[in-house]
Parts: sequence; C-alpha cells; structure tokens
Amino acid sequence: MGSTKLNSVQEIPAETLAVLAEITYEINASLNLDQVLASAAQQIRRLIDYEIFAVLLPEQGTNQLYFRFAIGHRNEVIEHWRIPLGDGIIGAAVSTGQAIRVGDVSKDSRYLPAVEEVRSELAVPLVVRGRVIGVLDIESKEPDYFTPAQQTILTLVAGRIGTAIENAQLYESAQKQAETLLLLNEIGREANSTLQVEEVLRRSVELTKRLIDYQIFSILLHDETAGVFRHRVTVKFGQRVQEKSTVPEHEGIVGAAAKLKRPVVVPDVSLDPRYRMLNPETRSELAVPMIYKARVVGVMDLESPQLNYFTADHVQVLSILAAHLAVSIENARLYEQVARDESRMERDLNAARRIQGALLPRLPGPEFGLDIAARVVSTRELSGDLYDFLRYSSQDLGIALGDVSGKGSAAALYGAVAVGTLRSIGAVKPRPASMLRALNGFLGERLIEGRFMTLCFATWNHKRRRLRIANAGQEQPLLCHGGKCEKIPLSGFPMGIFEDATYDERTFILDPGDILVLLSDGIGDAQAPGGEFFGHARVATLIHENRHLSADGIADKILEAADEFSGGQHPSDDRTLIALKVQ
Repeated sequence: MGSTKLNSVQEIPAETLAVLAEITYEINASLNLDQVLASAAQQIRRLIDYEIFAVLLPEQGTNQLYFRFAIGHRNEVIEHWRIPLGDGIIGAAVSTGQAIRVGDVSKDSRYLPAVEEVRSELAVPLVVRGRVIGVLDIESKEPDYFTPAQQTILTLVAGRIGTAIENAQLYESAQKQAETLLLLNEIGREANSTLQVEEVLRRSVELTKRLIDYQIFSILLHDETAGVFRHRVTVKFGQRVQEKSTVPEHEGIVGAAAKLKRPVVVPDVSLDPRYRMLNPETRSELAVPMIYKARVVGVMDLESPQLNYFTADHVQVLSILAAHLAVSIENARLYEQVARDESRMERDLNAARRIQGALLPRLPGPEFGLDIAARVVSTRELSGDLYDFLRYSSQDLGIALGDVSGKGSAAALYGAVAVGTLRSIGAVKPRPASMLRALNGFLGERLIEGRFMTLCFATWNHKRRRLRIANAGQEQPLLCHGGKCEKIPLSGFPMGIFEDATYDERTFILDPGDILVLLSDGIGDAQAPGGEFFGHARVATLIHENRHLSADGIADKILEAADEFSGGQHPSDDRTLIALKVQ
C-alpha cells in the first residue's frame, strides 16, 4: 500500500482502523521476538510505505540502544552501531518519550547519517505502562515524506508493538532461564563425574564457555598455607596458557570477591584501584568466589577487552556454576589427599610388613631333634598372629604361638611388644605355666582397652623327649601320639585381662614320629561358601593321614585344605601354625 495522506486522528478511515486491529492480532500471535518484529514490519508497510525500518532496544547494562531488527540498513550499522540515549533523532525520541518527525534531516543537527540518502525520518518510542522500552524508526529518501496522520498511526501501532515485544522478551527470558537451568544441571553432573582435580578444572573451562563467551578466563585455587590464590587454569582468547603468578588473598578483584564472599563486577578496571594489571587488554572484569561450607576454595575470574561487558545474568549464572564447581573441586582435592595418604600408608604398611617378616625367628636347627615348620598367612598387610622360638639351652627349646585381638597395625604392634616381653622373660627359662603368668602380669599392668592376647607356650627337652605345654585361651593344640591325633585339653584366660590369672600345664614324653601342631583360630574358622566351618576334626584327620610327611609337608597340607574348603576366598582371619615332628 502507498503512503496514506491523513491530517488528523478523526480522518482515519474505518478501513485503516480495521488494519490496525489486524496488525494487533498478527503481532500478538507469536512469542518469538524475531517473528513479532518481522510481522510488525510487514504489517506497518500496509499503512506506511517506508524505505528503511528499524526497531532499537536498550542494551542490557548500558545506556545505549542497539539494532534488534532492521530493513534497509547496512550490516555494519546493524552489527556495530550503538546509539547513546539522547543522541540522534532516535535517542531523543527515547529520552523524551515523544514521537519525533523530521521533514528534512539535512537541516537537523541531531541526525546520525546511517544512510546518506535519507531525507525524512519518523521515530516513535515504544511505551509500555508509561515506560519506554525501545524505539521504532522509519526513514525515507524523499523530503517531508511522513505526515502527522502517519505519525498518529505509527504511535498507535507502536503501543501495540511495545506490548508484544515485552511479552516476547518475558517469554524469551523465561525460556533462556529454563535452558540455562537445564544446562547448569547437566554441567553439575559432568563436573561431579570425575575425582581428578586437573580433569575438573579442564572441564570447568569447557563448561563455562557453554554459558558465557569469555575472552580471558582463570580459575585460582586458595592456598591457605601460603595465604594466596594460585592460578590453576588460564585461557586467553581460546588458548590455554601456563600462568604461574599468584594473588595475595586480600588483593585485587579476586581478593575482594574472596573477602566479601560474593561476586565483584568491575565495568571499567581503569577506574578501580583494586585492579592488578596482568592482561593489558582487559577493560572489565568479573570475579566469582567458589564457596564450600562457608569457606572460599577458589575464585573464577573472567576478563573482557570490552567496557561494561558483564551483566547481571552473567553474575547469576556464574554464581550457580561456581557453587557446583566448588563442590566438585573440593571433592576432587579431598579424594587426591586421601589417595596420597593411602599411598603413603600403603608404603608404610609394606615397609612394616617387610620388617615384620624379617623379624620372624629363624627355625631351630636339627640339634633339638625336631623337624619344624612354621607358617603365617595374613589377612592384611600386617598380621596379628605371632610365633617364636626361645633357645633355653642346647637341649631345651621354648615354642610359642599367639594371636592378638583385632587385626592390622595395632594388633601387630601389640604382638611385637608381647614378643619382646616373651624373650625378656625367657632369659630366666621359665616353665610354660610360669611364662604365661609372667607375661599376663606384664600385659595386665599395661591394660589397653579392647586389647588382649591368646598364647600357647611349650618347652621341649631333646634328651628326655619331654614336652611341657600350657595354654592361655589359644586354640587347643593337636598331638599325634600313640596312633591317635587329638586335642590337648588345656584351658586358660587370654592374657591382658586378669592380672592374677593362673594356667594349667601338662607334660608328655613323645616318641619318634609323634607330631605336635599349634594353630590359630583362623584355620579352624575357615568357612565354606555355604557357611560350614573347616573345624579342628578335619585338621586332626589331615595330620593323621599325612603323618608320614615332613613337618613342611604337613603344614602345607593343612593350609591348602583350608584354602580349598573356603573356595579360595581371601582369609577373613590370619592363619598361623607351627608343626613339630619328633625325629
């Protein structure tokens, strides 16, 4: 439709009013802002045959207008021009809230020559509930092209377009927030999918880029010991760089964000005395603290070569992201600390195991008339079971097998103390019951809550082939003698509980070929997958059936059978035994 030449509102024909109603319907038919503006441009042309059309909206965080939709303008103008409020005919229309019609722009000093050939212009503010939200601008290359009636018509249309734009913006904002929340949820899952600090930091760089198109980005982690923030990852214009500088915890924009425990936005770093210049191209900066349990673990720092680049939306999104990353980074740091501690502990335990193995006594030689075998199968790095041999004389030998309550390093340490005491008491060559009473007295004086020890102790005299034996709560030993293999019924309280406990002692004269086996409860308590216990009856049968074997052979048979019975499962308790065969 050509331009309509009307002189007043009263002269608007019914046909034009009908078109205005249709325009209102069309521009409100969509909540997509691009579609709303394209439809408005098309419908307005039905009433006013413009050559150049534009809708400009305020740029967030600035006092400038940008081209949101345009027809007839150069791309350079659309993409790069920013018009301060109050500048030009467009800016004046926004600042005054009134439509401005200029018949010859060459005579108006306010005109900004976006198109050199333009002669007339009509700028109408978009007003919604008394608030200017933008401006609608049409231009023509003919002088005095737009009439007062067209100004009236465009003002009526602008009111309807303003409402449609605001609705579309609200919808667009809500949609963007929903998409951002979904993205943040996805980012949270991704950030928590690893327990390696460097991997969390690497992903942080990628995830932040999905939310904000940054130019310079750094993550600094807090070093509490040194009182500084250390650069752990820095990206400049798409390239990751090694930044070794540190920031004192109370200096710079980073320090300010950490101290305040809230984001700090600096629109122009040249005007902020807190700014520490690391990147000469930086013009604006945003620092967001990463807080875990009220403690600042690090700071996300973004810099831009544009003034006033960071918006309230940036702050909100980064604050949510920073909370996610704070948890992920702290979890990863704790995991790495635990891993380091476990590695150190494993090295210490391995060293202790080697020392414990080295401290196991040498087996006595043939001078005592015995074939001897000793075995320890630990359920952990360190065993709570122990055995020892005390050489009383060239004919007399002390034999001990014990089990400390509990497992691991504490049980091993308790056992080491007991062995040391055992050897100290052994200097006076006591009989078995006396040895147990003396050792129990020592341990009872140094009572450790929850700790006690069982011990079977025997002495052997080679010349007389005499075995004396006493037991302090240890598994009853097995003796193969006189064609039978049976338990030696000895009882007694474990040591370290009652200081005045007493112990029984028995004496045997053994024959060549007789076998004595001292063993810990880890052997008899070995369980089959179905729950059945290995039991001592099986051990006795094994010894009797293999009495022709050496002590080593008998010891191996017992352990192999227990392991096979339990289905090869890792022992739940230490398995220790001493096998003695009279030569």
